[in-house]
Amino acid sequence: MVSAWLLPEHIADVLPAQARQVERMRRTLLDVAGGYGYELVIPPLVEHLDSLLSGTGRELDLRTFKLVDQLSGRTVGMRADSTPQVARIDAHLLNREGVTRLCYCGPLLHTLPSGLHGTREPLQFGAEIFGHPGLEADLEVIDLALDCAKAVGLQSLTLDMSDARIVRGLLAGAAVDAAHIHAIVDALAAKDGAELDRLTIGLSSDTRAGLQCLLRLYGSDEVLTAAELQLPRRTAITHALRDLRLLGRHAREAYPEVQVGYDLADVGGYAYYSGARFALYAPGSCDALLRGGRYDEVGAVFGRSRAAVGFSVVDLKELAEQSPVEHPPAAIRAPWSEEPSLRAVIRRLRRQGESVICLLPGHDTEDQGFDCDRQLVMQDGEWVVKAF
Repeated sequence: MVSAWLLPEHIADVLPAQARQVERMRRTLLDVAGGYGYELVIPPLVEHLDSLLSGTGRELDLRTFKLVDQLSGRTVGMRADSTPQVARIDAHLLNREGVTRLCYCGPLLHTLPSGLHGTREPLQFGAEIFGHPGLEADLEVIDLALDCAKAVGLQSLTLDMSDARIVRGLLAGAAVDAAHIHAIVDALAAKDGAELDRLTIGLSSDTRAGLQCLLRLYGSDEVLTAAELQLPRRTAITHALRDLRLLGRHAREAYPEVQVGYDLADVGGYAYYSGARFALYAPGSCDALLRGGRYDEVGAVFGRSRAAVGFSVVDLKELAEQSPVEHPPAAIRAPWSEEPSLRAVIRRLRRQGESVICLLPGHDTEDQGFDCDRQLVMQDGEWVVKAF
C-alpha cells in the first residue's frame, strides 16, 4: 500500500526556506520586467488542447497532460509552456496596434521530467514583446534576460546563441517531411554525426555538408567566421549570421562580465523559433537557466501572425538553487499577552514592515526559519525593542 503522504515521482513540496527564496525571486523578476514596461498577465492553468498546443510542435504535445473537460466533453490540457497562451492573449484579448510587452509567472505541469533529477512542476517566469520585427526587440529581450539574471544574484554567466534560420536555410527545398526534419534536429542536438549522415542520404551535397559542419560550429566569434566560409551562401543563413554577430557584439559591450558564445547545432524549439535564439547558463548548471529568442509565427494560428520575441526562466525553483543562499529574515521576538499596549506596539511594528513573532504559552521557541535578533521587553513602563 502506498503511503498517503508520498507524492508522485518528480513532484515535490517547496519548504519554507526555498519558498521564501523563490518568492523573493518572483517579485524581483516581475519588478525588473515592469521596469522595462512589461505588463503582467496570468493565463489559465487549463485550456482547450487545440489552442494550447497551436504552433508548438510535437515536443510540447508529448509534455502536456491531457484530460476530458466534464462540462464540455472536449479534451483540455494542463499547460506545459505559457508562451502560446500569451500569444493568444496578445492576438485575441488585447489585439492592440503597435508594440505590446507582456510578462507572466506561474506553474507548469509536464508529463515527464526534463532530466534524472528534474521536476515535472516547474515554476516559469517569462517576458514577450509583440509587434516589432527589427533586431531592436531581440536586443531588448536579451538585455532584460541578463538584467533579470543579475537581479537575482547570478554571476559568471554564459550567453549561448544560435539561429533557427540556419537549419531552415540548409533544408530549404529539400524533399523531407516533418518527421524526418524532427529526426535531423534530434541528431544535431545530440551531435550524432553518424546518425545525421544516415538521415541526410538523398539530400544535396551542400546541404549534407552544411548540416555536418554545424556539429563543429560552437565556440566564440571564430564560429561565425567559420560558418560564413563553410556554409552554403543562402539568404536566410547570411541574415542569421549577420544578426548573431550584431547581437553578440551588443551583449559583450553591454555586459562585459558575461561570456558570449555560439552553438549553431543547438536547435531546441525548432518547431516555433523563427530567428535568433539564446540560452543562459551559470556555473554548476547542466541545463540552461533561461531560454528565449524570436518566434514570429507563434500567433499565426490565432489569426494574427506578427513579430514576437521573448524568453522564459525554465524553473524558478531551480534558479533559486543557483542563486546566493539567503540569510533567514530578521524578526523580533515578543511575549504572548493580551495586554493592550503590547498588542498596539506589535501592530505598529508589523505595519512598519517588521516580522514580530509572539511566543505562544508553553513554547520557548517558535521562530525557526527566522533570525530573531531583537526582542520586545518592558522598560520603564513601555514596550521597547532591544537587541539580544
